[in-house]
Amino acid sequence: MQSTNSTYGSPYLATHPHTLDPLQFAYRPNRSTDDAISHILHSSLTHIDSNNRNYVRLLFIDYSSAFNTIVPIKLASKLMDLGLNSSLCNVGAPQGCVLSPLLYSLYTHDCVSSHSSTSIIKFADDTVVLGLIHNNNETAYLVEVEKLTSWCQDNCLSLNVSKTKELIVDFRKRQQQPYTPLMISGTPVERVSSFKYLGVNISEDLTWTSHIQTQVKKARQKLYHLRQLRKFRVSPAILKTFYLGAIESVLTQCISVWYGNSSSQDCKPLQRVVRLAERITGSALPSLQDIYLKRCKNRAVKIIKDSIHPSNHLFTLLPSGKRFRSLMAKTERFRRSFFPQAIRLLNSKPAS
Repeated sequence: MQSTNSTYGSPYLATHPHTLDPLQFAYRPNRSTDDAISHILHSSLTHIDSNNRNYVRLLFIDYSSAFNTIVPIKLASKLMDLGLNSSLCNVGAPQGCVLSPLLYSLYTHDCVSSHSSTSIIKFADDTVVLGLIHNNNETAYLVEVEKLTSWCQDNCLSLNVSKTKELIVDFRKRQQQPYTPLMISGTPVERVSSFKYLGVNISEDLTWTSHIQTQVKKARQKLYHLRQLRKFRVSPAILKTFYLGAIESVLTQCISVWYGNSSSQDCKPLQRVVRLAERITGSALPSLQDIYLKRCKNRAVKIIKDSIHPSNHLFTLLPSGKRFRSLMAKTERFRRSFFPQAIRLLNSKPAS
């Protein structure tokens, strides 16, 4: 197969959005891991917030060698369906075609949900089946999983059931009946209490203690290197640069999707890392709260400017044209999530 180039890269994705799955968040302008996670969390929280009988089932798919099990002729056919040149893949090769993540994203453009209560969210090969369950009716979700399994078989992708995990978000006080066991090709899928998706630990109670503990541990390990640099008497400017690139980047990974819903107790270890780094570098460092607010607002502005972004419709101007319509929230959990927070930030007056 030829090497990747701009023929099927970002320029195509930017100019042919109508042919692509809007819930494929990889290799598209103004899309990121934050967007994929935010979409999952917002869909889940909106559904649960709307009715105390609702819950959510999330299936995190794992593929076996997703990028090198594709039949070249099938890939070529899909590329032509998207209006691309079939010569991009060497269809004459008898063996499987080893895909780049970008080509894989194009290959799976037709892997989409078939029911209004289900979604298939993708970031390259990181795939999540989201089922919004009401009144214990899990039929649409179970059918969606079956259809995805069939789609994988038809498209020469192998599901790794042993690494595929399910997470159920259910805040009902009384569970009315057991969840229907999930099976794929006769093999039961393990249910977990948390799952690391795109670098973020998502827990079944949608709290962020586990994620923060993991990131703080990584950041504290890097503090050792910061101390070593100080021993070698490097300049404060270099120390600060190291902190921003190696430590702050860890603490703030996807911060817009989790920080707003983090408890003050959970945030204390984050703040301690920043204070330690300030003592080591001898410099004032940006607060995580300020970083969070800035990133929330910046992301919201980018989504508003992108008319085909799957979350664009959440930002609706009021008749005055000066403020955005607030998202109604019954619970603090939903109120403090990204989209309600972002709208409040946009509606707030700048500090004088």
